[in-house]
Amino acid sequence: MAGSSHGHTPAAWTGVIIACIGFCVSGAFMVMANPLGFWAGLVIIGAGGLVGLAMRAAGLGQAPKRQAQATARLAHSES
Repeated sequence: MAGSSHGHTPAAWTGVIIACIGFCVSGAFMVMANPLGFWAGLVIIGAGGLVGLAMRAAGLGQAPKRQAQATARLAHSES
């Protein structure tokens, strides 16, 4: 799988960073026995997923597999 970015895209990085922050928030509030903060952290985790999907839809994610294969074939035929 040469040339594959394996999810190293702005959409993937942003979604994972937001989800990681949500895990930290949720974990901290769980230790502090604060259910409202715990659920807020879970909402942040979900927001990370939605932001990642929105960025992917905006073209900042990895190209769909078919498109990537077609681009690779085109590049190979030109060389």
